[in-house]
Amino acid sequence: MRLDVVTIFPEYLEPLNVSLVGKARARGQLNVHVHDLRAWTYDRHNTVDDTPYGGGPGMVMKTDPWGDALDSALADGYETGSHAPALIVPTPSGRPFTQELAVELSERPWLIFTPARYEGIDRRVIDEYATRMPVHEVSIGDYVLAGGEAAVLVITEAVARLLPGVLGNAESHRDDSFAPGAMANLLEGPVYTKPPEWRGRDIPDVLLSGHHGKIARWRRDEALRRTTANRPDLIERCDPKAFDKKDREMLSILGWAPDPEGEPYGRFWRRTEGVEE
Repeated sequence: MRLDVVTIFPEYLEPLNVSLVGKARARGQLNVHVHDLRAWTYDRHNTVDDTPYGGGPGMVMKTDPWGDALDSALADGYETGSHAPALIVPTPSGRPFTQELAVELSERPWLIFTPARYEGIDRRVIDEYATRMPVHEVSIGDYVLAGGEAAVLVITEAVARLLPGVLGNAESHRDDSFAPGAMANLLEGPVYTKPPEWRGRDIPDVLLSGHHGKIARWRRDEALRRTTANRPDLIERCDPKAFDKKDREMLSILGWAPDPEGEPYGRFWRRTEGVEE
């Protein structure tokens, strides 16, 4: 996979040289190019922003530096044999970044990131490149940062760990929170390692039993328990068909019941009484 990042703070992307992402780069699994947007400015102040049309506070990033920078990144990528680029625009007004989207992006050969500052990039830049490639406007959460570089780091790490050979164990992400399949709408439960006793605290007996079926059921129940406690919205919008008989029994213990009038039919909702303490 090739990654291009255009930014006014190239040093912000230094974490891409460490941990799993850094190792993937060293092995040639991830080809990262960080570009300084100010290299495509032509005044002595290296200006990348201007006042917004229509008035209002803040500044807006200009069209020309972004257009020239993206054209240069595209030309370089095509010259080195890359193909099928997609533009990733980190913005709080974008669609939520999810594990599902991380999987989708991990299957693309080339991602180009445009982390903005100030009030954002002149909209015409996004509209222009949307005629040339898929554009994903992506939000990593319901909050606003000083710039999009932190979001680039988040998205890159989530995507890169899904690439073949990046994780030491290819099955490591199978049971992640939000992983496609059985965990698509659940949070992963607690995990434990040696020693079996620490400061008077033991690990659950079932994890020492060697009974794979019981262990799998315990993990599933703990995932349901954590999800209902921390992200009840995931349960509420989950398709009821995703829950088997044992799931339904646990959800009942946790204070949830199917709503025959809900959409989809039979979706679960939180009861106001009988909730497990």
